[in-house]
Order: sequence, then C-alpha cells, then structure tokens
Amino acid sequence: MLQLLADREMPIAEITACFPITRTAVNKHLHVLHDAGLVSNQKVGRETRYKLQPEPLAELKQWLSFFDQYWDERLSALKHLVENDHEQ
Repeated sequence: MLQLLADREMPIAEITACFPITRTAVNKHLHVLHDAGLVSNQKVGRETRYKLQPEPLAELKQWLSFFDQYWDERLSALKHLVENDHEQ
C-alpha cells in the first residue's frame, strides 16, 4: 500500500482494487498506517483519499543506517571465514 501511495493520492476504492482482500481489510490496514503516521487522509466529496507521509520512513532509514557498520563487519568476517575455510 505504501508503494501505491508513493506516487499519488488514491481513494480507498482504487486501493482495494489492487489487492485480493476486502475493502474492510484494506480500510483496517489504512487505519494502522494512519495511526503510525505513514499515511494521511482527506475527505474529497464522498470519498476518502490517502497519501503517503514519507517522513517517518526517513527517520527509520536514518536510525537503521547506524547499524550498517555492524552488518559490514559481520559480512566481512563471514567472507573471511568462508574464504579461509575454502582454502583448506
């Protein structure tokens, strides 16, 4: 759903058409995403339109980037272990 909403604002009916689940299920997912601050909604006439709010994702990316150094160290150690094990 977040990928769909990344390009443009969409009404719930259009979002529902993209998934093999009920409109009620899509609505529940959208409410969770809204509560998490990942989407915003706006009433336009009789329909509610949803739009991605990417700011929390940028914060998450920044937080996760801190751990990149640990992944790099672990992957280097694994590579060294595999290469040395292969040479024996």
